[in-house]
Amino acid sequence: MTAEAVDPHEVVALAQRLVRARGQNPPGEEAETVAVLAEECHRRGFDVTLDEVAPGRANLIARVGAGSGPGLLVMSHSDVVPPGDGWSGDPFSGDVRDGRLHGRGSADTKGGLAAAIVALSTVDNTVAQPPITLAVLVDEEELGLGIRHFVADLSTNDHSACLVVEPTSLQPVIAARGDAYLEITLTGRAAHSGNPSDGRNAIHGMAHVVAEIERWHDELAASPHPLCGPATWSVGTIEGGQATSTVAAHCRITADRRLLPGEVAGDVRKEVESRLEAPGLAARGLALDVRMTMDMPGFETPVDNPIVDDIAAALTAAGAPSPAPTGWTAACDGGFVASAGIPVVVLGPGSVAEQAHRPDESVEVAELVTAARAYAALFRHAGHRSPA
Repeated sequence: MTAEAVDPHEVVALAQRLVRARGQNPPGEEAETVAVLAEECHRRGFDVTLDEVAPGRANLIARVGAGSGPGLLVMSHSDVVPPGDGWSGDPFSGDVRDGRLHGRGSADTKGGLAAAIVALSTVDNTVAQPPITLAVLVDEEELGLGIRHFVADLSTNDHSACLVVEPTSLQPVIAARGDAYLEITLTGRAAHSGNPSDGRNAIHGMAHVVAEIERWHDELAASPHPLCGPATWSVGTIEGGQATSTVAAHCRITADRRLLPGEVAGDVRKEVESRLEAPGLAARGLALDVRMTMDMPGFETPVDNPIVDDIAAALTAAGAPSPAPTGWTAACDGGFVASAGIPVVVLGPGSVAEQAHRPDESVEVAELVTAARAYAALFRHAGHRSPA
């Protein structure tokens, strides 16, 4: 079967089924989605393994190709963010209206995942060819449990390159920022608010911390990466204090620090601790604690790597434009794979900026079909590549 022979109705039907399988995370409800994926992959003759990462949460690994040698890794995730408020209809309807598939995960990233599975069905699984591995991982939207488990034994002996299926508007992404979540806590001393000087106000101290983070964010803007833009800071939550009439003895914020390719999250944490000494927290009688609750590395793949040319050729074969490789401000599991020495390119239908994580998420059906045809062309080329 050729890329042109991809059945558009098959792509849409599978994408609808995946959207309707929900898979919200938090709280980690990927099981129904994984069950649909396993059934579909078994039915198509793939070699399927379910690798439990946590109770009721399994990575799905599917393989086609009976040969040896490093082959292509195709990676995506089974979880979606909760729908939240503001939807004009059922967030998990999977309806097709006005040429678009609607529902949470339609763009990020069940539409692209359906396209990849249908494209894998075009690969001749009876001949000895370098294997193509599909890894659909849990917990991408939260703490990365799935990818951390998957890469524990990953090496360049297994895979020559990695395609990450995420919504890039079918633009090949060769560089992406990483991400780190930090929890910053100040501990002071409670006192009656009638005599606030008897206490040590952690909220007052945290105001200086937040202002320092904002200054830091502005400084980072002056040194952007040529493809990914600058590193950034964003304070996401703040909580503290006990009562209005009590000097606040504690305050905690969580902050998101986007990492440039090559930045190490542990180094950023040390820099945070050093920089936050500047507001004079100790002189205020406040104790500082900084914890990193999540870190995800960024990556950058050289533009002359063969996988970049292969994807450009696949887009052309699918009748799609072949734009110059670009960068991404988002983060994804691909950084972990790149850290193992495997070149990574992100490519998929839908827009992370305009659709992902928003109410009324949707993806254009025509783009899903084009993605499936491009993936099929890429997989066909990978299947004919001689083992390294």
